Amino acid sequence: MNHLRVCSLLLSLVIVCSSVRGQSATNQQLTVEAIYREFDSQEQLPDELVWLPQTDRYSYVSTAQPGTCELYSVEAESGEKEVVITSAALDSMAHPEEGPSITTYQWLPHEDGLVFTGSDEVWLYSLNTRELRRLTHTPAEEEVVRISPDGRFVSYGRDNNLFVYDLSSKREIQLTTDGALNLLNGKLDWVYQEELIGRGIFQGYWWAPDSRHISYLQFDESPVPEYPLVDWIPYHPDLEMMRYPKAGDPNPVVRLGVVPVQQNPHTTWIDIGREKEYYIPRVYWLPGGEQLAFMRVDRLQQHLNFFLANIATGESELLLEESDPYWINIEDQVYFFRDADRFVWGSERDGYRHLYLYGNEGELIDQLTRGNWIVEDLEKVDEARKYIYFTATKQSVTERHLYRMKTDGSQLTRLTNAVGSNSADFSRSGSYFINSYSDLLQPEQLILEDHHGDRVRYIEQNPQPIEKYNLQEPEIFTFRDENGVTFYASLLKPPNFNPDKKYPVLIYVYGGPHVQVVRRSYGESRALWHHMMAQQGYLVFSMDNRGSFARGHRWEQVIYQHMGETELSDQLRGVRYLKSLPYVDPNRIGIWGWSYGGYMTLYALTHSEEFRAGVSVAPVTDWRNYDTIYTERYMGLPQENTEGYSQSSPVTAAENLSGYLLLVHGTGDDNVHFQNAVQMVDALIDAGKPFDLMIYPQQKHGIQSVEDRIHLYQKITDFFDTHLK
Repeated sequence: MNHLRVCSLLLSLVIVCSSVRGQSATNQQLTVEAIYREFDSQEQLPDELVWLPQTDRYSYVSTAQPGTCELYSVEAESGEKEVVITSAALDSMAHPEEGPSITTYQWLPHEDGLVFTGSDEVWLYSLNTRELRRLTHTPAEEEVVRISPDGRFVSYGRDNNLFVYDLSSKREIQLTTDGALNLLNGKLDWVYQEELIGRGIFQGYWWAPDSRHISYLQFDESPVPEYPLVDWIPYHPDLEMMRYPKAGDPNPVVRLGVVPVQQNPHTTWIDIGREKEYYIPRVYWLPGGEQLAFMRVDRLQQHLNFFLANIATGESELLLEESDPYWINIEDQVYFFRDADRFVWGSERDGYRHLYLYGNEGELIDQLTRGNWIVEDLEKVDEARKYIYFTATKQSVTERHLYRMKTDGSQLTRLTNAVGSNSADFSRSGSYFINSYSDLLQPEQLILEDHHGDRVRYIEQNPQPIEKYNLQEPEIFTFRDENGVTFYASLLKPPNFNPDKKYPVLIYVYGGPHVQVVRRSYGESRALWHHMMAQQGYLVFSMDNRGSFARGHRWEQVIYQHMGETELSDQLRGVRYLKSLPYVDPNRIGIWGWSYGGYMTLYALTHSEEFRAGVSVAPVTDWRNYDTIYTERYMGLPQENTEGYSQSSPVTAAENLSGYLLLVHGTGDDNVHFQNAVQMVDALIDAGKPFDLMIYPQQKHGIQSVEDRIHLYQKITDFFDTHLK
């Protein structure tokens, strides 16, 4: 890919904007065009910022110099910076249309070179010789590229098989041979990467610490039904078929294998049990490289087993198990110590996610954290200093802070102090971490701090370039319902708010699991649009209902097998609170949301009469349309919960639509399929209900095109202006 185009693309895609607290001197009004055009041109955070594998140095790609991208390396303590390589230099060593992309870099473990990808190939750049070498020469694309821990091999997938390239002998070794269109080796299928491993992560294999073996997942997708994605723009529409298991459908059959890195390798299949209805959401190598640990979860995700496997025989033994009558949330909070036979384990067994210490025989040693708060991320275990670092909600449910404690759970200390949200990325030594910090009106800042939490310097302070806009900080507060349940909410008022006036209210809702709306963090373009609506005379309100994230598993589990009902009940409590305010016009309340929030908007308009208008973007309209792993976790199998699925669907309640509706969907949505909108449209027509429909051709779930986003948010603005103003 041409690196000039890469730089341009990076500049256009990243929205980095800042604002001032309180009223500015110019009082200039935000517009949709400004949000998506002016802010696109503002300075951006460093791209592809990572720590180097061995030293306390970090690197990043900069687009500050017009016409080229530069890869910098920075020494943490001194801040001394040097250029590693530029995109222009890479282009000079390979044809710009055929060479690697500088933004795909990975450091060799000894920091003496880099691996790049580009033009569907793998490339090696030596810092000693300053030479670029192309490692692969095949028509097929090399995917999920990784480097072995010792730096001898580069691994990748091709045509759904696994390969390694031996950098010393300059030869390729094929590790699997049975890969096919519907048989994936080391590459995740759609539903695993979306719902279990991590959105956008397709790597389904892991190097052993000693670089002698690779463990990998194999997916047989042949039982999974196909869904058609149609591009209607070409003269003859293009059709793409994707494997997508809807609730109740067959899942891919998954196996866990270990293969040695040698000629003529043979895979040892790990014993994961005889039943096929299992998920394998996490795989970990133990430090010695001779044992493998993995999680096995049943299809309904109510039982989790953690196994230890012998890679030579494939035999596995149970270390520990968890069970829950509702569901188990899968996180990545496991760490095996190198200096002792013990490991850290994250669990919600007491209703809140906390850290526990186990021996490698499966015996519980101690609970390390406890209280009515959650550990969100296990950030670092520093065995040399005997510290565990994690981010948590201990200070406030609306904030995230970094904490440190001894490996025995003592000396718990908060390391970040500024009000807002923090996350940490530690250097290998644990001496430094990069803190990604933001607050309601503070776009993300990158701050280098030492392991005590003392600031070393700003990596990117992200200065506030939009002081000309009159932005007000939303008020975050709590209110209680008639049963004494406390809810967190936010209210954004117009800049020249007059308590003697009556204002229309725009409610932004998500409402579903694993998302928290009321939080002290920067919300980027959606939040800026809310500020624009406030400037135009709206109150903007949000609340986190039961079923949402950050208040423990007991707060979530009330939605089990009947999605929509409890969430709406709580949102209506928020409406009642709003109506108690003298400056709220009770007859001009609107609601809008995206994805689960789009579903909640439809559910609210078909199960209440409180909303004058609503905008539903990319909604699930019938949970039978959505994927197995997500949907069955909360709703069970459709065959066993027929009534729950029916009652949770806005489609079955279309005849009860109340208020004005704008329904929005992208035709290329591979997550929440366009079929959801079609079924809702059909039901509304049959019920004789008027509504507005807006479709975005070729757009996926996020409707990411700048032109489409401008059109969408202007459409939503006009819709609410028509029906609420």
